[in-house]
Parts: sequence; structure tokens; C-alpha cells
Amino acid sequence: MPRPMTVAEKLLAVHAGLDEVTPGQLIECDLDLVLANDVTAPIAIREFKNIGVPRVFDPTKIALVPDHYTPNKDILSAEQAKIVRDFAHEQGITHYYEIGCMGVEHALLPEQGVVKAGDLIIGADSHTCTYGALGAFATGVGSTDAAVGMATGRAWFKVPQSIKFVIEGELAPGVSGKDVILYIIGLIGVDGALYQAMEFTGSTMAALAMDDRLTISNMAIEAGGKAGIFAVDDVTRAYMQGRVEHPWTEYASDPDAVYAAVYEIKAADIEPTVAYPHLPSNTRPVREARDVAIDQVVIGSCTNGRIADMRAAAAVLKGRKVNPAVRCIVIPATQQVYRQCIDEGLTQVFLDADCAVSTPTCGPCLGGHMGILAKGERAVATTNRNFVGRMGSPESEVYLTNPAVAAASAVLGHIGLPEDLG
Repeated sequence: MPRPMTVAEKLLAVHAGLDEVTPGQLIECDLDLVLANDVTAPIAIREFKNIGVPRVFDPTKIALVPDHYTPNKDILSAEQAKIVRDFAHEQGITHYYEIGCMGVEHALLPEQGVVKAGDLIIGADSHTCTYGALGAFATGVGSTDAAVGMATGRAWFKVPQSIKFVIEGELAPGVSGKDVILYIIGLIGVDGALYQAMEFTGSTMAALAMDDRLTISNMAIEAGGKAGIFAVDDVTRAYMQGRVEHPWTEYASDPDAVYAAVYEIKAADIEPTVAYPHLPSNTRPVREARDVAIDQVVIGSCTNGRIADMRAAAAVLKGRKVNPAVRCIVIPATQQVYRQCIDEGLTQVFLDADCAVSTPTCGPCLGGHMGILAKGERAVATTNRNFVGRMGSPESEVYLTNPAVAAASAVLGHIGLPEDLG
């Protein structure tokens, strides 16, 4: 009989062709998808060519998504994107998404059904862990590892230990998946799950919609996590049904599986949360941050640019105006979300509130374009990182929040809650 295993261990064992694995074990696994973007793919493509194989292992299992500096902000970014475009056409890559049909990669691939439960996915981007929300083992790697994956369809892993987060109870109104993961990161720190699989469970997690789960898994890396995984349930199945390209496989942790740690959290303890500069773990309740005046608000990214996020922001902004001292930039994460915003009247709400609305792009999240900060400026953002210089000047500041808080802050001119608007 195989030893009791966590969901992460089961996924890795199957893809390594083994009956069981143990934490710390080195294994070689078959991959279901290899991902790269316009920043990381050019390096991977160069290394792929150095390997000397003429073709990728399977053009249906490669995803190339130019999203970081697109639409291209300068000549260098245009040249980067051209390298990706030419390689995608040369190799016949199935999942290549050009401007006009693209999106921010970690919002786009689940939406388009490219990733699914039971998959083992590597991506040359740290937020590849997003896909764990669907019951996959997904993790970020370097561009060289991505190149080898594209060439061979295989990758080496050290089996991680798992940490379980059991959250029970009902979240208070106004508390979202973003607040849950910020609370967890604040609790354990930015290295609290270093090279460990974070497994999210409990009645609170079971009640969350998929958009919130994707947000939580997306930010597992901000606690150092190797992966952030939800077990498959009816919410997952409903999301994947009619969306994913191929049959999926469900894995669940054994009841007697061994964890490095188990955290039991009461949902009632989680409030709307803000992460102060310059770490996602530097968290406080939003109610304690009302004295922070701001210059810019960014609503979007692979963390909070989905339709639920757009709806939450629009509900706050409807009938209101952005504070004259604040620039508010709204970036739907995919073309489909962009279209839904138009069809549901959300775009009109944003425009009436004096927001700028962008085509899908990572944009300012990584200091790319569409909202770079000057020295001394502060931004509230629904993005995932607030390191020094993350959104522009090293003397600027980024505060991380959920979309409703971000929208309220845009109107108030300082960090605040929707109820502060009266």
C-alpha cells in the first residue's frame, strides 16, 4: 500500500510514474503544460535553440502569452514580443495569444480552459501557482527550465512538504479572497511556506467562488509557496465543465496525510486587509489605514482583474467620481472580461467615474507601463506585490487591497472602506 499522501504528493507521484513520493525526494515528471510570456519566453527560446532539438515536444502543450509589456511600450518590448511571435508561428504553438485575443496569462489560461484539475504545469513566471485553484500542481520556474520543458516535456522536482490551511466559518460582508490570502501571508510571513505546497481547505474555502480561489492560489508565491492548491469540488467542476479541452483528473489528500504544519483560522477573524509597503506580509486591517493619502489606484492584474473584481469595483464607483487628486486605472485581465465589462455596463460606470480603462496587460503591476509611479507617490493596487520600486520609482509606495477597497480609496483620496463613502 502506498503511504498516505497529500494532493500535491499524489499529483507529483502520478506524473513521475511512481506509486508514492516523499518530501525531499528528487523526481522527474511528465508535464502537461509549459508556459512563458514576453519577458521570459525570449530567454527560453534562446536556450531551447541551444539544446539543438528542432521542434517542441508537443505544440499543444506550450502556452506563449505576451502580456507584460503589451501593447508594446517601446522598441525593446516590441522586439521581445516579435521573438515570441515568430517562434510560436514557426513551431505551430496552439496556445499563442496575440494582442486583441489575449489577456494576462494567469487569468487567460483558466478562462480559456487550457489548464485543468490534475495537471502538472510549469511556467516561466512566478504566479503560475494560480492554477492550483483548479486542483492542479502548478509552479513557476526559470526560463532555462522552461526551455528544457519545451524540448523534452519533462522537468525535475524536489517533492515539497505540504502545509494545510483550514478556514472555517462565514466571511463577513466585504471580505474577499484577496483579504483571505493577505491575512494568511501576514500570519506566516513571506517565507512562511518556502518551497512548500499550500493546501487550502475548510468550509470557508468551499464556499468561495472560483475567482476568489484563483486570487488565493495566485498569491501563494508571496508566502514562498511552491504551489497553492484547492481540492476539486462542485465549484471546480462547474467552472471546468464545457470549458476545458480534455478530461480532467481529481486528486484529494488522504485523511491521514502528513503535513509540515496545519493552520486553523476562523473566518470571522479576517477583515478587509491592506498590505503596507514594502512586503505583502506587512498587513493591517483597512480600518487602521485611513490616514494614508494616495495618488493612484490600479484595479486589475492576474490577481484581481477577473469579472468578479470588475463588478466589485464598479458597485462602489457607480454614481461617484474619482477624487481629483487620484488617478484610477482599470485593467480587465482578459479580452473576454473586457467585453463583459462593456456588455454589463461596467465600462460606462468606470468612464463616468473618470477612470482610465485599459486593454488587458500586466502594465503597471511590475512597473511596465500604463501607470508608473513618480518619486514620493503612493498607489493602492489590487496587484500581488509591493516591493521597493515595484510600480516605478524606488521612492514610491504600493499598498495592496481588494477591488472594493481600491475603488473606495479612489473616491476618498485615501485608503478607506466602501462604507466610508456614506
